[in-house]
Amino acid sequence: MDTRLDLFGTDTGARLTKRFASLGQVIDRSPLPARTRELVSLRASQINGCGWCLDMHAKEAAAAGESAVRLALVAAWRESTVFSEAERAALALAEEGTRLADAAGGVSDETWARVREHYDDEQAAALVALVALINAANRLAVIVHQKGGSYEAGMFAAAAGRG
Repeated sequence: MDTRLDLFGTDTGARLTKRFASLGQVIDRSPLPARTRELVSLRASQINGCGWCLDMHAKEAAAAGESAVRLALVAAWRESTVFSEAERAALALAEEGTRLADAAGGVSDETWARVREHYDDEQAAALVALVALINAANRLAVIVHQKGGSYEAGMFAAAAGRG
């Protein structure tokens, strides 16, 4: 199926992109580790089936030095040994925060407790905001059938005036 609408090619879409980029900058400037941010974005995008965001975050993570092994294992993080306990807590939050409709209670107290073992208030605030932001981005891209495959590292930052 073809892309339904080029969000980046509309005035409204361009303004939204700048706002998303501004929110992303707040998260980027937080003390939440960059590797964790990319892993969380990848996992939520996998769950939501967002090819555009998967393409973007895999390439941005690779450009930042993330290993191919860790990128390949994000979808099976519970069954792999390459993630720290802090990253595992963040990935669990990403999954539960993305699958809100699958669990009546939302994010479990157990997952939240694990997050708080590894992340201070500033990092936890950034992590929660990141899960919300990537889910919103996934929904925009999936609704309009924005396809993955053509993204180049740094492209979003440049388009949003951050590059």
